[in-house]
Amino acid sequence: MPRLLVTVCFFFVYAGAFAQLRLPAVLSSNMVLQRNATVKLWGWAGPGEKIIVRLPWSKKVDTVVTSRDARWSIDVQTPEAGGPYTIALDGRTSVKLENVLIGEVWVCSGQSNMEWSGNHGLKDIKAELPSCADNNIRFFHVPKTTAAYPQDDVKATWTACDSNTLKSFSAVAYFFGKKLKKELNVPVGLINSSWGGTPAEVWTPAELVQGDEKLKSAAAKLAPSNGWPFTPGSSYNAMIAPLTPFRVAGAIWYQGESNVNTAYGYTQLFNTMIGSWRKAWGYDFPFYYVQIAPFRYTPGQKAALLREAQTASLQYPRTGMAVITDLVDDTTNIHPQNKHDVGLRLANWALGDAYGKPGLAYKSPLYEKMEQQKGKIVLYFTNAEGGLKTSGGKATQFFIAGPDKQFVPADVKLEGNKAIVSAKTVKQPEAVRFSFSNAGMGNVFNGAGLPLNPFRTDNWEE
Repeated sequence: MPRLLVTVCFFFVYAGAFAQLRLPAVLSSNMVLQRNATVKLWGWAGPGEKIIVRLPWSKKVDTVVTSRDARWSIDVQTPEAGGPYTIALDGRTSVKLENVLIGEVWVCSGQSNMEWSGNHGLKDIKAELPSCADNNIRFFHVPKTTAAYPQDDVKATWTACDSNTLKSFSAVAYFFGKKLKKELNVPVGLINSSWGGTPAEVWTPAELVQGDEKLKSAAAKLAPSNGWPFTPGSSYNAMIAPLTPFRVAGAIWYQGESNVNTAYGYTQLFNTMIGSWRKAWGYDFPFYYVQIAPFRYTPGQKAALLREAQTASLQYPRTGMAVITDLVDDTTNIHPQNKHDVGLRLANWALGDAYGKPGLAYKSPLYEKMEQQKGKIVLYFTNAEGGLKTSGGKATQFFIAGPDKQFVPADVKLEGNKAIVSAKTVKQPEAVRFSFSNAGMGNVFNGAGLPLNPFRTDNWEE
């Protein structure tokens, strides 16, 4: 009889523990929920267990019954920005989510230039530390993890921005979020899910890479490293998939350096990745990214081709690209130190494009078309408000070629949204290139001071 009693007691203790109400890490105290949106709350409990959800901004009490698979989820409506709030969830056990804010939430991902932080010696961050404390900027830093299949949780916590939490957080993400918070006057939540060295394949579901011959072939050329994964889907499964039920306003991305050797497939890969994220989240959120910076890659023009591939992704819906050719002080350093202005340019994309803030210049000039006119080529550009101009002296990094495909430095005359390009030694010009090299840094800008995007008018094989 005593043994039976012990067994019965053990069974009920075990069953009770097994049925404990649980939530994923991203749904926790100190989080930021997306404002004015239908957001999902979800987690685990005992099969058939009724979960009661009490939201402090609503008079309504919401309930949901846990499925036979021990999972539950419920959609709730969030109000305008505000807080802090306490959300109460009750089943057989209870959970309280405290110090919750309502605001704008962004995913920040990519490789090392997104990951780079104060711990990497960035002067921009060191200067911020004495005054960076802000309870209305919250961080969620996903640790580096891989998985063979999509996971349902990560090991991370929400924290407020202060001189300790900022040191290890993405500098680009921080400056992006700081600008949004200032201009929108709402709390901002930043989810940093980045890993230095990673190619875009690891952030893309494996079946989408392996199921396409072009992408599969490019992925097979990735060079293994001891510092980061290269298996398609491995970072997506562990560092993105668990976040996809969590409502976000959009994503920012800084990556591409590890794909320069397979630039020919990057546009398709990148578009596929963006599309897969949007499909997983269930809506077409804005996606803004940084064009890779000038750097002395060797050999060839592989970085120029990667930038060209990134530019082509601007045709994909709801995307935007920050050009940063003017923000580099050392082309032998693949990690430019100026992360402040990179974050600001991404923020201006979000403010102008996603949030509709008027009067913001956030688009770099882009090559539109060319005309051949009596030994010259006339180039036309979009986003050239205020007219094209140099930062000093003659326009540089323009090259022109004739039928022999031999490019020589060009003479350039800037007129409004046009550039008239010629060279005395090229009598029949056929093509123009601007800053189309690994480390080229041009000096042409629009009236708002945004640099002209590198381009070529030809499609000659490199």
